[in-house]
Amino acid sequence: MAELSDIQNQTIQDEIEEYLERADEIERFTELFARVKPAMQDIAAAIIEGDDDEVDALTAKALENGIDAIEIMDDGLIAGMGIVGIKFRENFVFVPEVLSCARAMRAGMAHIEPILSASGIESQGKVIMGTVKGDLHDIGKNLCIMMLRGSGFEVIDLGVDVAEDTFIDAVEESGAKVLGMSALLTTTMPNMGRTIEAFIDADVRDDVLIMVGGAPVTQEFSDDMGADGYGADALSCVAMAKELIASAA
Repeated sequence: MAELSDIQNQTIQDEIEEYLERADEIERFTELFARVKPAMQDIAAAIIEGDDDEVDALTAKALENGIDAIEIMDDGLIAGMGIVGIKFRENFVFVPEVLSCARAMRAGMAHIEPILSASGIESQGKVIMGTVKGDLHDIGKNLCIMMLRGSGFEVIDLGVDVAEDTFIDAVEESGAKVLGMSALLTTTMPNMGRTIEAFIDADVRDDVLIMVGGAPVTQEFSDDMGADGYGADALSCVAMAKELIASAA
């Protein structure tokens, strides 16, 4: 098992030690950063610090040094945003900080996306995302969308305050096999269940796999609502989308 001391970047070490509280997440990120190149650790640290100029420079340098674009995206950009997502979930950082980190990730992706497009990498699949009816919060959803797109998914963003019929219409029109619903308020969480019931009533529940997430949402709630998957943070959202797409194939 990897140790924190196996990670060369001190910022990454400090972030894991100070802000990650769940044993599985500590183990996951320690193992991840212990195996990646020091240059990827530096990119991730710059993402966490919201330093878009540094991410821009480090990403360009890594590409010049022959590091693969997908490796930079996965092991640097997405890995760094994974920690940001957890800190946001646990209220260690708030919307302004997350927006700074998102801007930093976009600075890196500006180098990566043209390379991925030119290489003709096949799409991971199509995912519909939206915040449920009555809820106007979107920062968590947007973070998930950024991570999904960075991981090669085609994402249809329905925005916020999305009614049941809008979700259903989007699935029928797009043919997407995965739908993600977000809620930040305990008062709007039940609308996830109502949306799933609407899919059942419309006889299209079997056409799509539904994942749910958001700060107050839990695995138990997801199970009770009849969802197919739950993501505790943006990285988990990507992992769940991959799992659901694979099962739908």
